[in-house]
Amino acid sequence: MGSPRTADPFGTAELRRRVLAAWTDSPARFREDANAEEDLVRGGYRDRLLVELAQNAADAARRAGVPGRLRLELTGGAAPELRAANTGAPLDAAGVEGLATLRASAKRDDAASAGRFGVGFAAVLAVTDEPAVRSTTGGVRFSAARTRAAVAAVPDLAAELAARDGAVPVLRLPEPAVGAPPEGFATEVVLPLRPGARDTVAAALAALDAELLLALPGLDRVEVIADGGRRLLTRDGAPPLVRLTDGEGTTTWAVATAAGELPAELSAGRPVEERGRRAWDLTWAVPVDDDGRPRPLPGRQVVHAPTPSDEPLSLPVRLIAPFPLGPDRRHVLPGPVTDLLVAEAARAFAALVRQLPPDPARPRAAPAPGPVARGAAGRGAGPRRR
Repeated sequence: MGSPRTADPFGTAELRRRVLAAWTDSPARFREDANAEEDLVRGGYRDRLLVELAQNAADAARRAGVPGRLRLELTGGAAPELRAANTGAPLDAAGVEGLATLRASAKRDDAASAGRFGVGFAAVLAVTDEPAVRSTTGGVRFSAARTRAAVAAVPDLAAELAARDGAVPVLRLPEPAVGAPPEGFATEVVLPLRPGARDTVAAALAALDAELLLALPGLDRVEVIADGGRRLLTRDGAPPLVRLTDGEGTTTWAVATAAGELPAELSAGRPVEERGRRAWDLTWAVPVDDDGRPRPLPGRQVVHAPTPSDEPLSLPVRLIAPFPLGPDRRHVLPGPVTDLLVAEAARAFAALVRQLPPDPARPRAAPAPGPVARGAAGRGAGPRRR
């Protein structure tokens, strides 16, 4: 008597059937999916693993209306894994389809989500070929090896597989998975690490900074467990002062925010699946000492949209704003939405300056020369002299 079949609560068998049928009907579609996934992994998402896991955790917590907690655990031994457990809304069928469908996110109608297009999960492929997601509602897994075997069994695809030296799109054929998240969490992403990836993940965990919590208000706490150590990153307080704690050290940040809604005529020019996201909010933040005076800014000076982009920022402060980004989420796109957000950022920057103690070495009448950013964002309006 055989073992019982694994339950399939998310209908992954039908998802696999549809994808394989599409690839069989058009081998060019198989190539397209493989090339698109490869572009994401080697391009814009090559170093965004932890950021994407944190962003998904923040969105899940906000959707469920619960405090956001994320636990990142790196295991050792002969088969190391990175496990990312989060609170919030559990996995559902729409979420599974979003994971398995390039650029078709389950967050389309979620105006407040930090994620876009459903491509961020591809960041896991920088370190694993066998990602799995376990939730209180069920689990799914993906596998390069099993996808390779499924493709090889289709005569019309075998030649394409050979032409690609066996490389396949991993996140297209989901399967049901057993297991549950740890107690107190709704979902856990489990990433068996490919050879050589553990050191890369360990270095990324060591470099993870509590400042990420400024950009993800749905996430209050990140626990990092690796190599016998435990580090806790937390955020508390509210504007105008927010405290970030990293282990034993706490940094206070002066914060100024602004919010509004894009005019309908500007939304009409945005990509179709972003037109419903008219609400915007932005944040300026700078670390301050016990007297409230700005301290040197740690890390790179770049625009955060909401997580770090590659767009340089000309001011020694953090700017977090929902600027339109290119497909790889690295650079701000020019256009009227960017111009409006830059103008609003200029006004909010003036509010931040007003709440800081006067600096006798710099007249307050000129808080910020030049544009906000050096790239596309900087070609819009800049801070005005008061």
